[in-house]
Amino acid sequence: MSGETTRPKCVLLCDDEFHILRAAEFKFRRAGFEVLCASDGVEALERVQTRVPDVVVTDCQMPRMNGLELIERLRQDERTRDVPILMLTAKGFELPADELVERFHIAGVAAKPFSPRELLRRVESLIEEVAEAPAT
Repeated sequence: MSGETTRPKCVLLCDDEFHILRAAEFKFRRAGFEVLCASDGVEALERVQTRVPDVVVTDCQMPRMNGLELIERLRQDERTRDVPILMLTAKGFELPADELVERFHIAGVAAKPFSPRELLRRVESLIEEVAEAPAT
C-alpha cells in the first residue's frame, strides 16, 4: 500500500467580473477543489504554467485576452490541449452555443448569469466524463 494522497481536482476560473469569480471560487473550494483564478486570458495562461487544471471555466468577453483567444492558446499547448473547457457567455453573444462548441472544441457553454451550484455540477460531470473515457 503506497503513501500517496490523491491531489484534489483543479479548476481554472477565468472571468473579469470579480463578484462572479469569487462566488464560483467559494463554491468550488467548499466542494474540495483546488481553484486557480484569473481575471483575463493573460493571467489564465500564467496560471497554467504552474498547474494544469482538470477543467477550465472561462468567460468569453474579457480585457487583454478574451476567452476565445485563451482557448486557442490552450489548444496549441500540448499540456492543455485536451483539458475540457466550459465557456461562460452573456446573453446576446454573437455566436450560438453549438457553433462555439464545434468551432473551438469546447465541452459546453453556460449562459450568464449562472448558478454557482449548477456550474459546479457541470464541472463535476465533465471530470467524470474524462475519467470514464477510454485512454487514447
